[in-house]
Amino acid sequence: MSELALIIGVGPGLSSSLARLCASNKMKVILAARDINKLDSLKKEIDAITISCDASDINSVKKLFEEVDKIGLPNLVIYNPSMRIKGSIIEVDPIQAQNAINVTCLGAFLVSQEASKRMLKRKSGSIFFTGATAGVKGFANSSVFAMGKFALRGLAQSLARELHPQNIHIGHFVIDGAIGREPYGEYQTMHPDQIAKTYLNFHNQEKSAWAWEIELRTSVEKF
Repeated sequence: MSELALIIGVGPGLSSSLARLCASNKMKVILAARDINKLDSLKKEIDAITISCDASDINSVKKLFEEVDKIGLPNLVIYNPSMRIKGSIIEVDPIQAQNAINVTCLGAFLVSQEASKRMLKRKSGSIFFTGATAGVKGFANSSVFAMGKFALRGLAQSLARELHPQNIHIGHFVIDGAIGREPYGEYQTMHPDQIAKTYLNFHNQEKSAWAWEIELRTSVEKF
């Protein structure tokens, strides 16, 4: 029986590469996004299922998993959404900040909670989160994004300690650099297809040597 992958926050770039790679490995793919109309081409290309979901909304996430229940129990759940707001601490709108944090980390909590409830019954599964440099290093005028990504990393680390002993694999991927299919210089950007391979390798790790986090950057990226 083929595995089922649920990818949340799908758009062009990394999430599309993840979807294609999962499909090419004979996994059935479910794509979730606020606007699923933009996914029509990808849906047809890989014969995926699309479900509308606002990951920052509690009821929307519950409805997503209720719809997924009708299809099957995911073996792999990937959370990609994030919202970046730039500005000095005295300029940032508090309501926008709250919305951004809800998208970047509250949504990850909601998704991991629903996924965990189901995976624990089966005693297997992987839940992965797409992080960023901002989750390990806060930059000036980027306090909201740093808060969201630091919280995301904390969630992943906590879940790994809680769920790894119960055979649920947690992965946090620090994307340290720009993603792009057309590099503006030799290895200046990370190709999303190559990043996607790391996610799948994580999913297929033998549990005697599970990792919970990896940093990805090009060979010329400073860190």
